[in-house]
Amino acid sequence: MIDTLDSALVAQYLADNPQFFEEHAALLGHVKLSSPLTGKTISLQERQMEVMRDKYRTLELHMSDLIRTAQENAAIANRFHAWTQALLRNRDAAALPQVLVDSLKSSFNVPQATLRLWNLAGQHEGAWYTEGVSEDARLFASSLMAPYCGSNNDFEAVRWLDDAASVQSTVILPLRDGDTAFGLLILGSPDPERFSAGMGTDFLVHIRDTASAALAALRA
Repeated sequence: MIDTLDSALVAQYLADNPQFFEEHAALLGHVKLSSPLTGKTISLQERQMEVMRDKYRTLELHMSDLIRTAQENAAIANRFHAWTQALLRNRDAAALPQVLVDSLKSSFNVPQATLRLWNLAGQHEGAWYTEGVSEDARLFASSLMAPYCGSNNDFEAVRWLDDAASVQSTVILPLRDGDTAFGLLILGSPDPERFSAGMGTDFLVHIRDTASAALAALRA
């Protein structure tokens, strides 16, 4: 009597002896498998073709995702470029905060944006971008080590926006000169998904750093 073969041992034998099917080529024509796609019985060669087609489909989907991500990143980079150009064209220091906010909204299609600054040179005292900043807001800016991106939890800074009541999601960026926080840049949207906690913040960091570098010239 022949003992029942262990399928794992058979599989290991075939893996260790790839020449087996070369020596028994006719056997390939007798191997039949069930197709997971049609449920029909097909040959080994047909099954291999199905596996390869499935791999190609997976690769095509992956490539499509990579291309879409690259296109989205390129679009964001172009918007960032347009925004920095607007900052560089400005020649009036007192107008810079408004130019920065307006060009940020237009370049990135942001519904609302504003900023507040403190510890500026004397000629900026009383300007709109210095008003209504509490000590709590300054402490908050100093404690914010990374961009905040997510739901509006009734932040004081969000209330600086023109239509704060409509804001469902927000970005809050601390503006720094070295290690010293001297302002906050706020973006707001009525769409709760526009600025979500799970979104990437690389470009937000670039916006923060560029805004900080431009506005540091207004400091005392």
